[in-house]
Amino acid sequence: MKQTLIGLAMCATAPFAAGAESEGEQQVRRANSQASMAGPADYFSGQVRVDPLFPASDEINASGAYVSFEAGARSAWHTHPAGQRLVVMSGVGLTQEWGKPVQRILPGDVIVCPPGVKHWHGAAPHSAMMHLAVTGTVDGKNVDWMEKVTDAEYGALPPESVSSDSALSARQQSIPLIAAAMATSNLPALNAALNRGLDAGLAVSEAKEILVQLYAYTGFPRSLNALGELMRVVDARKQRGIKDDQGREPMAVIPVGEQLLVLGKANQTKISGAPVKGPVFDFAPVINQYLQAHLFGDIFARDNLDWQSRELATVAALAATPGVEPQLRAHVAASLRVGVTVEQLRQLARLLEEQGDAQAARRANDALDQHLAA
Repeated sequence: MKQTLIGLAMCATAPFAAGAESEGEQQVRRANSQASMAGPADYFSGQVRVDPLFPASDEINASGAYVSFEAGARSAWHTHPAGQRLVVMSGVGLTQEWGKPVQRILPGDVIVCPPGVKHWHGAAPHSAMMHLAVTGTVDGKNVDWMEKVTDAEYGALPPESVSSDSALSARQQSIPLIAAAMATSNLPALNAALNRGLDAGLAVSEAKEILVQLYAYTGFPRSLNALGELMRVVDARKQRGIKDDQGREPMAVIPVGEQLLVLGKANQTKISGAPVKGPVFDFAPVINQYLQAHLFGDIFARDNLDWQSRELATVAALAATPGVEPQLRAHVAASLRVGVTVEQLRQLARLLEEQGDAQAARRANDALDQHLAA
């Protein structure tokens, strides 16, 4: 029974009480209303956290959970009697089917694991990773655990996985350039960065989202001016016959009132690594309420831009802004927490320097050095 319960929990089920789901009525389980649990050392290597979402039931014979792996953490080899679906939510991950090469997995990727297929999954060596796991159940069982993944097996990455883990994609490279140009009101540089991003596959909706989010860090005037510049860029490209990816609007339902504050506090805690406290917030509690309800609630809950992209933009905007070094250091740490790697932050600094802002590059590198030293 112990193995069955742990297996259920760790492969995306929680120990819900029998009969917890009411018949014939809709239920809403609020975010963070269920306790997280640590992945047991018998079945995982490294630090792993499971946030249960829903259990298997008579109506839906599958369970769901978010599973978060710190850098280098992974599951043991295992199979699922009814199969499993994984959706990568953040970070850079790895997965491998027995007898086949290791594959790198990125946000938005869906991994379909058929019943009985031996495999493992986890985070890349230098990046955390979180995925949504939905796991089927047969006769109350949804996993068969096997031997642990050895360091040699984990380290047998294909060359493209190693190199791509340490570099920003062309799309990602455009984000710090857009953010820094907006923060400094450098519209010619912003025009060039937006074109670079759209050429690299950045969706128009993603560019909008970056410029909207950054109003919280750089102010409404810069955000409005930058959005106006994006309009001009998109119109000019359309005139040249370029068909840009328009992207999508957010699909997640954003709560209101007290539930918005709960969601924002949960997001803030995940990004910050712990509940945010301090003398400033004791002195003026309303500022943290605004941060939680609006920035980390209204904005960070919008799911048309991943958290890595949001943090790349925030770090670059703060690096380009003198006098906000404490906030820059906090967001450097947050970037690493949501899956951006040290190498990628170094590359971000190089991109700022190449754009002509050596001081912003220095501030970004200094903030990263101070975080690593601490």
